[in-house]
Amino acid sequence: MKAANPFVPAFFTCMKEGYNFKLFRADVIAGLTVAIVALPLAMAMAVAAGASPDKGLVTAVVAGFFISFLGGSRVQIGGPTGAFVVVIFDVIQRFGFNGLILASIMAGIILVIAGYAKLGKLIKYIPYPVITGFTTGIAVIIASSQVKDFLGLTVSNVPADFINKWGTYFANLNQTSVYAVLLGLLGLACIIICKKISPKIPSYLVSILLVSVLAFAFSLPVDTIGSRFPNLPTGLPTPVWPVFSLDDIRELVPSAFTIAFLAGIEALLSAVVADGLIGHKHSLNQELVGQGVANIASGLFGGIPATGAIARTATNIKAGGRTPVAGIFHAIFLLVFLYTAMDVLAFIPMTALAAVLFMVSWGMSDLKHFTQIAKISPSDRTILFLTFFLTVLVDLTVAIGVGVTFASLLFMRHMARSVEVRRQNHKAEYESQDGDLGTDDDVEIPDEVIVLQINGPLFYGFAAEFCDKLKSLEQMPRILILRMRFMPYLDASGESSIEDIIKICREHKTYVIFSAVRPQPRAILQKAGIHKNLDGAIAADFEHALDMAKQLLADPEFMNKHVDPTLAK
Repeated sequence: MKAANPFVPAFFTCMKEGYNFKLFRADVIAGLTVAIVALPLAMAMAVAAGASPDKGLVTAVVAGFFISFLGGSRVQIGGPTGAFVVVIFDVIQRFGFNGLILASIMAGIILVIAGYAKLGKLIKYIPYPVITGFTTGIAVIIASSQVKDFLGLTVSNVPADFINKWGTYFANLNQTSVYAVLLGLLGLACIIICKKISPKIPSYLVSILLVSVLAFAFSLPVDTIGSRFPNLPTGLPTPVWPVFSLDDIRELVPSAFTIAFLAGIEALLSAVVADGLIGHKHSLNQELVGQGVANIASGLFGGIPATGAIARTATNIKAGGRTPVAGIFHAIFLLVFLYTAMDVLAFIPMTALAAVLFMVSWGMSDLKHFTQIAKISPSDRTILFLTFFLTVLVDLTVAIGVGVTFASLLFMRHMARSVEVRRQNHKAEYESQDGDLGTDDDVEIPDEVIVLQINGPLFYGFAAEFCDKLKSLEQMPRILILRMRFMPYLDASGESSIEDIIKICREHKTYVIFSAVRPQPRAILQKAGIHKNLDGAIAADFEHALDMAKQLLADPEFMNKHVDPTLAK
């Protein structure tokens, strides 16, 4: 797999490699194909988020262009996605659409900074159960938000929270429109059948066209985009910088970070999937920069947050797109639709968009992996369900924060349990200077020497137990050998515990020998200045540490200085 140049947009890399008419023709066809798929999705996502459908199209045009032009992936297609629906809806409800624009711009700035700070790799440390939990939770919320339009209910104000929302639905079931339900079911059936016949069929577009034609031809009494959003604007609006205050920025910081987090996660996941399909590796940090610029531009044009869309990116690849030019043409074709087709799009029934969003939610839910994770282990199951229920019942920002924190705590607990401090017997394993591990019946540990071998990272989750292990000795030895070859990592808490051990040993006149200290722990000990105050020595390996101990025990001066040690307890 060919690696991408860091901080060089994939568009310029492709142009430098050489661009010909064959690639151009394939990219144009792919761009048109993706635009047809993205048209209903962009409108549906905007409506689900509480915005007008034209906002979704503006986002797909502006953000889609910049994601392709400045992103680090050759085939990434950007636009509004389901991941943002919950956050966008919440921001609009609390701060209005101007607040959403400001949050989108702030999120874009965060992404640009994250990209140039090379924080792209940190995204991969988000636990998979957390990602699956909140993604499935978002899918449930999106599907729930579309029940009103699918049933044709005329409720004016539906509560935002999940439980009260469903309470309202059940209380107003008598308002259900038979025409809306039948058209919605027809739309669902059309999408499912088209997907089974061939994935190349633009199933969402076919479904919306079929439902719209039937509703118009028979003048069915159902709510449409035109009736819900009269006087939709045509074309791109003039870019405007939002009005804001420092208080607005402070209040929107959590939402901006959530948007940036979701944009980074979904964009990089989509880019990784694309890498495997085309054989080119994306530049993850440049991808974050491109996503950031795209969200800033989308906000300035009055759009909503955007990111790389996995389904649309896969569609682009399957249609033959191999360079960012395909994504740029996808934006151009959508721009044409925005200027020429808004009057026609007004006839689309809301129940048709609800059917599309039901299928999008089903795809997002990823029930196969959800059930698979739930079976793996109790800790993964706990993280999964905790994140899922917090997403659905409380708040997406809270769900991500609690999920990641809880997952980190469980991981640290598992790591602490995996660390072992073992006292070795008189017949010992040893490691040579060249790194080979072996046993030797001739290697004997003198009675005046105790060997403690640390297996695993010495970090704050285990540091206290390390000191307890030494204190548990019935009697302190004349010489303590700490075998550290199998300790790959040392943090500040671990370093502090080593200082405590040195202090205890000094009080009991015990000589300390460090055996085979690895580079990272050695660097930490040197930065802490321990090596300067150490009343002991550092041996290259365990064999040398034993030889050093035997020489010291044979030295009368050493034996006089290190008298019989006192009890540790």
